[in-house]
Amino acid sequence: MKRILSFLFVFILTFGLLVGCGSDSENEEQTSDDSTEQTEELAESEEEAFPLTVTDALDNEVTIDERPERIVSVIPSNTEIAFALGLEDEIVGVSDLDNYPEEAQEKESIGGLEMNIEVILSLDPDLVLAHGSSAESSQEGLQQIRDSDIDVFVVNEAQDIEGTYEAIEQIGQVTGTQDEADEIVSDMEEEFASLSETAEEIPEEERKSVFFEVSPEPDIFTAGQNTFFDSLLEVVGADNAAEELDGWVPIAPESIVELDPDVIITTYGHYSDNPVEQVVSRDGWGSVTAVENEDVYDIHSDLVSRPGPRLVEGAEEIAEVVYPEYFEAE
Repeated sequence: MKRILSFLFVFILTFGLLVGCGSDSENEEQTSDDSTEQTEELAESEEEAFPLTVTDALDNEVTIDERPERIVSVIPSNTEIAFALGLEDEIVGVSDLDNYPEEAQEKESIGGLEMNIEVILSLDPDLVLAHGSSAESSQEGLQQIRDSDIDVFVVNEAQDIEGTYEAIEQIGQVTGTQDEADEIVSDMEEEFASLSETAEEIPEEERKSVFFEVSPEPDIFTAGQNTFFDSLLEVVGADNAAEELDGWVPIAPESIVELDPDVIITTYGHYSDNPVEQVVSRDGWGSVTAVENEDVYDIHSDLVSRPGPRLVEGAEEIAEVVYPEYFEAE
């Protein structure tokens, strides 16, 4: 009887394990099937978006028949957005100035501020992503590309955070990655909202003025209203010391001393040595609050002036140096 009971116990245990394994296997197969089905549905959805007719930043009506498989980007911001959208395999050409992500530097170069039209045509792209900041001066070359039966879309020249969202949505639309673009914009909105929420905790009497120095002596430039710098300062609860100015403008050293900012942020440390030391060692600047309190910092210009997903990172770095007691560095 003991042997019979032992046998039955082993049989039931083995049978249970077999059933469990079979169930796990079926679940894994089902999960795999569901994932494959979702991927296929997404691909079909993206393909169904074409043919597509859109209006670009120059009010040109552009018709794109099929989802682009070979894309040339002529400016770093377009490239950063395209990579963020998952288009690294489709990108076949970028400008000499493209430095992010690292993979972008492995792509074929199509020139710097001046496009090499011959190289672009040799890459046989389906789509060229141009940009509003340089489109007017490149009209002849862009028309040559159009005449070669290649679609050209001019992305808007973003001047603020909202303009950046628009640029991301535009590139997502013309490349068949609208869902990815929506997700990126949503994530950015959430992260900016989180920074703004923290900034609301800062008492009015602790609010600081910030001066951005975007180029060193002898030709000092700053960022006034209608710039990314101004938008990012608003997010983190700080004032732009140059708020009376508009756009990117030159400014005399004496005028900066008169503004007496609480914080000075330079953005040229990636090409000029010791930017902080350059500022604090200037004659007659010892009484400037930022210099006196040693609140002079350098942040890479790409993070705070290039319209793309990394603007959030730029805002975080600004927040951490302006209000370190409220925004903790990770």
